[in-house]
Amino acid sequence: MEKKSFDQFNFDSILTEAINKLHFNQPTDIQQKVIPAILKGKSVIGQSHTGSGKTHAYLLPLFNQINAEKRLVQFVITAPTRELATQIHDEVKKIIKFAGKEKQWISKLLVGGTDKQKMMDKLKEPPHIVVGTPGRILDLVKEEALSIYSASAFIIDEADLMLDLGFINDVDQLLVRSNKNIQLLVFSATIPQRLEHFFKKYLDNPLHVKIDDQLSPETMEHHLIDTKHRSEAEVIAKISKVINPYLAIIFTNGKERANELSEALLEKGLDVGLIHGGLTPRERKRALKDIQSLRFQYIVATDLASRGIDIKGVSHVINAQLPKEEDFYVHRVGRTARAGMEGTAISLYNEDDTKIISKLEQKGLKFTFFDVKNDEWVEMKSWNERNLRVKTDGNVDQEAWQRVKKTKKVKPGYKKKMKYQQETIKKRLSKKTKYKK
Repeated sequence: MEKKSFDQFNFDSILTEAINKLHFNQPTDIQQKVIPAILKGKSVIGQSHTGSGKTHAYLLPLFNQINAEKRLVQFVITAPTRELATQIHDEVKKIIKFAGKEKQWISKLLVGGTDKQKMMDKLKEPPHIVVGTPGRILDLVKEEALSIYSASAFIIDEADLMLDLGFINDVDQLLVRSNKNIQLLVFSATIPQRLEHFFKKYLDNPLHVKIDDQLSPETMEHHLIDTKHRSEAEVIAKISKVINPYLAIIFTNGKERANELSEALLEKGLDVGLIHGGLTPRERKRALKDIQSLRFQYIVATDLASRGIDIKGVSHVINAQLPKEEDFYVHRVGRTARAGMEGTAISLYNEDDTKIISKLEQKGLKFTFFDVKNDEWVEMKSWNERNLRVKTDGNVDQEAWQRVKKTKKVKPGYKKKMKYQQETIKKRLSKKTKYKK
């Protein structure tokens, strides 16, 4: 089906001019589906992957409805981290600039790590648009430096991260202080079950749009490496000698493991940067600057970096630990093989990961099983082949013992006789199993 242009939405001419300057030609899938509903004032849950155009899916229709004459907060946009909030605010400022409305449309970025008193002074005249982290916005609302009751729309961006990072309670507190008829727009790459209760509390019959993403680009390879009781740093150090990446992101499940792994890899001589939500504002700012200037060849990161933060030139993604959910695997590996380029995803795994591997395979993902020996890739048997063999051998072994005739009178050498019987029966059963296959 041929995509339509932005003309279909009948945006104001000033906004249309801004869209042209942004070089947006056609709406993305998520924009196509949610913009008409947002323009009608309907609450929306929008679910799609990073880079699908979610931010402009809500910014464009909201800007179309802004009333410059009313100097009140009209839209509140929340994001789970300062970096994400800053990136959204940069897009807000860009639209304002391209629309030629720098003096008429006022926006403020409200995040931690900045002078609170200066921020309060700047809020004496309310902005039309507030972008920020829930904690800082709530703090300013409690201080009565800001009122959000006048807002007609409230946006929760990256809602699943908001939940994971523990900020959903702050969002809840902000919504309690908002107009009960506020339009709620929730955007996220994944919608965990735990968010359902929150949705039921605030969303009345919302439009739920889910864009089914391609599992991964065709230009991407997916390797699996069994750790075999080796440390993650030891395996990754071996991998590094084979791949020599332009830039590789190494994902961990949590910031503690990220800290441990980055230290271990530095000890092994790898050029490693670190980015996660536990760093101080100054550390995070410096780390992002170093990453974007390509100072590092490897970046150890949590799932936070798999979305929102723009890291260019990623040739490899390494999962030091596989995520617990399939969607997170997709978001992680989506950092590479962009714009038709080739990319490689390498995942370390152990027996506990067979469930997620199986689920990804059922969705059509094709893994190749490797190890690194003498600084070269060596193809290995897949995990399910080995599991099947172990399981089959175990069942045959057990069944053979059950078929051994037990004697009531114990005579010398009876254990050897029983063992001989068991081995004979086991061979016979194994032959039958082989022929059945």
